[in-house]
Amino acid sequence: MKNRWIEYWAPEDKTFWETTGKGIARRNLWFSVFAEHIGFSIWTLWSVIVLFMGPAYGFSAADKFLLVSTPTLVGAIMRLPYTFAVAKFGGRNWTIFSAGLLLVPTVLTAIVLHPGTSLGTFVLMAALGGVGGGNFASSMTNINTFYPERYKGWALGLNAGGGNLGVAVIQLVGLLVIGTAGATAPRLVLYIYLPLIVIAALCAALFMDNLATVRGDTKAMREVVRYGHTWVMSLLYVGTFGSFIGYSFAFGLVLQNQFGRTPLQAAAVTFLGPLLGSLARPLGGRLSDRLGGGRVTFATFGLMALATVVLVLASSTDSLVLFTVAFIALFVLTGIGNGSTYKMIPAIFQVKARAAIDLGGDEAAELLKARRLSGALIGLAGAIGALGGLFINLAFRQSFADAHSGIPAFVGFLVFYGVCVGVTWAVYLRKPAARAQVALAGAEV
Repeated sequence: MKNRWIEYWAPEDKTFWETTGKGIARRNLWFSVFAEHIGFSIWTLWSVIVLFMGPAYGFSAADKFLLVSTPTLVGAIMRLPYTFAVAKFGGRNWTIFSAGLLLVPTVLTAIVLHPGTSLGTFVLMAALGGVGGGNFASSMTNINTFYPERYKGWALGLNAGGGNLGVAVIQLVGLLVIGTAGATAPRLVLYIYLPLIVIAALCAALFMDNLATVRGDTKAMREVVRYGHTWVMSLLYVGTFGSFIGYSFAFGLVLQNQFGRTPLQAAAVTFLGPLLGSLARPLGGRLSDRLGGGRVTFATFGLMALATVVLVLASSTDSLVLFTVAFIALFVLTGIGNGSTYKMIPAIFQVKARAAIDLGGDEAAELLKARRLSGALIGLAGAIGALGGLFINLAFRQSFADAHSGIPAFVGFLVFYGVCVGVTWAVYLRKPAARAQVALAGAEV
């Protein structure tokens, strides 16, 4: 190791993994989770800030949906360069920089956050907060390279789930502030996160590593876009992660606008969805390690469609209890689906690598290529998937503007989940051709 660069890394070698790799990988995983967690919190900051924006700010429901949509879009766009950054600068180095960058939107928002500030200024602040969304892509790409295939479902699920918890935690912080200091003290949320951002950057500098085996590998993205599975998995990730992040931003606003909840009443509930959805993500990865990602993803989308039907019924009958329970169940399912789809990605390239090895290819080279391509697809799918969150918030914005209800938006989501059920079955579960292409030894994609 030199300057925190690890020159040799062979996680598929069981001896290397048990004697050397496991401890290093775990250390990098935990501090990656912490930095990503703070990134998610800043990314979803505006789902909390809008709860503080009472009549004195002069913004309509549509204006507030615009504010929560803006960081979703920026975060999705930022995921592509953040994926490249791991290969260009190293996972540790980029984690330090990307964590420190979160200080910019946090400090500037604290300066301008008061009634009388223009909507345009707030939109700019929300856009700057979108950089936190990029942290997920670089963190997942980095951790993907540390772990062997047999543990990736759990490791990636844990990494993503720990990051996703940042959504629930910042909403809990918002609830605490509203409950103690009132709805006129939103800056306290920002002041709590400023030292945490500094700690995340320092921990990355002190305890994380760069892997030389992926250094300079910036061509994987151009290669991965040629695979049909790339676009299938991106579509499925729109349905899982796009739903999770979109609902995380919108849940509180929907409760306020459809059921007349106060900011405190909304905040007391909204954190539960992201919290349980985040905790379910490692479960989705673990289930996929055992049952196969395709099966888990198929079942998850079917249940998401069912939960959406319940939401439509609850909205039609103005049943707040049924609506809340169904929405939280939907969050849990998005978490499970997030874990299962991310298990599928490296498994797809492992299949290709094993086929090439069977035909006489070099084992080490093919397995390294599989890690490179799966890392690139994780970044690309993460970026496209995050756009699903933008579509969800725009759909809610239009739905409330036209019908003063979320029902038209939910009907649209139901149709999309049905499409995802069909695509998952046709590509990864239909016998015999599809299944033969994705079967792994003892487990399926």
